[in-house]
Amino acid sequence: MDQKLIQWSKPGSSVLVAVAFLAAAAVSSANIGEFDEHWEKRREAAEASARETYMADPFNVTNDFNDAVIRSSSSGSGRRELGGKHTYKGSCMATNPLDRCWRCRKNWATDRKRLARCAMGFGRGATGGLKGKIYIVTDPTDGDAANPRYGTLRWGAMQTEPLWIVFARSMVITLSQELLVGSDKTIDGRGAQVHVANGAGITVQFARNVIIHNLHVHDVKHSDGGMVRDSPTHIGPRTRADGDGISLFGATDVWVDHISMSMCEDGLVDVVQSSTGVTVSNCHLTNHNDVMLFGASDSYPQDQVMQVTVAFNHFGRGLVQRMPRCRWGFFHVVNNDYTHWLMYAIGGGMRPTILSQGNRYIAPPNIAAKTITRYYAPESEWKNWAWHSEGDLFMNGAVFQVSNGAINRKLKKSDMVKPKPGSYVRRLTRFAGTLPCRPGRPC
Repeated sequence: MDQKLIQWSKPGSSVLVAVAFLAAAAVSSANIGEFDEHWEKRREAAEASARETYMADPFNVTNDFNDAVIRSSSSGSGRRELGGKHTYKGSCMATNPLDRCWRCRKNWATDRKRLARCAMGFGRGATGGLKGKIYIVTDPTDGDAANPRYGTLRWGAMQTEPLWIVFARSMVITLSQELLVGSDKTIDGRGAQVHVANGAGITVQFARNVIIHNLHVHDVKHSDGGMVRDSPTHIGPRTRADGDGISLFGATDVWVDHISMSMCEDGLVDVVQSSTGVTVSNCHLTNHNDVMLFGASDSYPQDQVMQVTVAFNHFGRGLVQRMPRCRWGFFHVVNNDYTHWLMYAIGGGMRPTILSQGNRYIAPPNIAAKTITRYYAPESEWKNWAWHSEGDLFMNGAVFQVSNGAINRKLKKSDMVKPKPGSYVRRLTRFAGTLPCRPGRPC
């Protein structure tokens, strides 16, 4: 990558971001049937959190991330290529720095909160329910979203105090309405096989500091709306939800890690409405059309505050497009394995900045789908955007169409930490998706 062409945003973008926060633009209904004082206060708090979380110089974050990967890799085995996903039967092998932080410790089940130290990338501030009690989900039902029972996932997710939510056993949870996750929560599926399936999805809305870890999320369907309790003291009507697996709306400091996702009615992961400080990592995604949407509207410039890390994920069989599709913000797509896409892998509009580093891209056989990128704008516009590729591995004719971008921040080579190259990705993503963790053994 030509260091002289790197920039993280448009000229004057810091001013634009500030203006966006102060603008009196109407807030999307966000499936909220009645935008009352309760939701208005949560919206205001979310905007303040986004301002606090937003990094004026995102390259400090990307450099720290790449440096951690390099240090982690150099301390382990030098092997680049290993067998297929989850076929390894030997001792614990944590192949990337996020996993090395906790996975190979026998006491992970009695020291679950160590996970709160491990987030990296833009979601590095997520500690979830670190300061709270352990709450055990014993009841997989979700029959009454207006008055959830103690022992259900919904009861724990809606509490106002910090909680670290775990599961008593393996279970399938079919949500009757969106699961509204409050601030300072960890949903930790380690030690069980927990499926959120065949019902509504998970929503983090106007909330901060959430970790979602080691769940199967699949076959999520739209919900028609109804009365839903989002805190012990507030209940209100929800409108139709489209059927996203995990949706972040006005959310900050969120880490989504080791999730296996497929076949949701709308998107697998949506990050919208000024959400920022987000990391999506170690996920295995399959059998879906619109995979990830980061920024939902061309007419919402407030999403310039959006900063997302996408790392160590395996984009697998049956995927079509949007891995991710981006608008407005800054997106670090690093050390992912793209083994399948039918249309394109990474797309965007409204001048997002996309830094693709150390990924492996294996193009499909279709000669018309070899191009990784799709620009939703005329070439006269996108040629001045900042979409860069560094250290990526291109296979089977894959092509990343870069754009040169206007220069706003000049970088010296000494300012940049090079990523671990794409030839290492198969190792780094080896254990993407849910993990079969058993107490008393390394995970």
